[in-house]
Amino acid sequence: MSRHATLVLFLACGAVFHLSHGVEVNVTDAGGKLCLYAKMMVNFSVSYELANKENKTVKFELPNGATKDGSKCEAKDSTLKLNFGDGHSLSMNFTKNGETYQADAINFFYNLNDSSLFPDSLSNETVNVVMKPQITNIGMDTCYSCNSDDLIQAKNVNMTLWNVLIQAFVSNGSRSQTITSCKADTPTTTVPPTTHATSTTTVAPVTNITTPAPPPTTTPTPPPTPPPTGKYSVKTGNSTVCLLATFGLRIGFKQGERYQEMNLEPNVTKYTGSCGVNSSELQLMSNTMTISFTFTNDTKKFWLHALNVTANTSSGAVFNQGNTSLSLWEAAVGSSYLCNKEQNYTITDLLTLYTFNLQVQPVEVKKNDFSTAHECSLDDTSILIPIIVGAALAGLILIVVIAYVIGRRKTYVGYQTL
Repeated sequence: MSRHATLVLFLACGAVFHLSHGVEVNVTDAGGKLCLYAKMMVNFSVSYELANKENKTVKFELPNGATKDGSKCEAKDSTLKLNFGDGHSLSMNFTKNGETYQADAINFFYNLNDSSLFPDSLSNETVNVVMKPQITNIGMDTCYSCNSDDLIQAKNVNMTLWNVLIQAFVSNGSRSQTITSCKADTPTTTVPPTTHATSTTTVAPVTNITTPAPPPTTTPTPPPTPPPTGKYSVKTGNSTVCLLATFGLRIGFKQGERYQEMNLEPNVTKYTGSCGVNSSELQLMSNTMTISFTFTNDTKKFWLHALNVTANTSSGAVFNQGNTSLSLWEAAVGSSYLCNKEQNYTITDLLTLYTFNLQVQPVEVKKNDFSTAHECSLDDTSILIPIIVGAALAGLILIVVIAYVIGRRKTYVGYQTL
């Protein structure tokens, strides 16, 4: 199932809009000055599974009473977070890059245990949907504006952005009057074909002798280099590490008939996450992709339960795929999961995950370090070594027996001759 997220973000930067529904937010810095202004309308369409195994789709709006708790402004990154209902929230993360800024990711958390929105839901978990908006290269001290519809697709959720005005980094506490419009709002002009006068001069026919061009040679695509290994951690409110992860990551994905692979570059990757009683999350955000891991535990063992990937492709299109019913990287609570060898996992028909030098521990981290590791089958050589040694000894014994039999036959033949 595909997710379509309908998010309407109106950020009134020096402009006035008359909206039938909407939430207006002023985020201030530590000094009380305005640092982010938002005026937004949001409609959601969410599909979920009922107790009778059927699917149901519900539609609802972001209520006017949404709160801004969790919104913040930093020197190089800002977050707009809107909380509503029973455990639902919508946030947009912005980062500054020199003279421009951009929206890195949209996070939508919805609580299936909220019976007022999701009656008869089979699950009671809180689901996180991560999407990559196309809001990039916005000049500092300007507002991003986009009145056109911008459809973003993800699994089980629909979001559409329209009539957007954003200023994520407000300087001097005052909104800018300068607008940066999205591409969809920019009018396209059609240049009429130029008519050239033609002469009536008759040119004598020329016979050209052409040599057939040699067939094009194709250069095989070299295999991608292994991705660098990155180290990531999530801390609780008291700065205690509650999740550790070390790995190199590559994603392989297919759009149409084209298959691509991309490495996650740790040196340009930001990470965040959270830890709960029975679940924890790690989110990685680079210039080209956003990857969200959700781990679950039942107090005895933990495993990777959900994975969502959003990537910016070379064609400019956004790729988004996820799976919320995984059972990967399972180990006992109090230990870590380790697999140094390269592994690949089919997440969906269109998405493959490759891991290198993997070690994760999403629960019960002690002294900010990994606990005893549960090794994957590819790394576990404890069984292979006795088998190899036994096979070698058996082969040696067989050679000795054959040599002995051959020697006895030659001796017996010699006695008969005498």
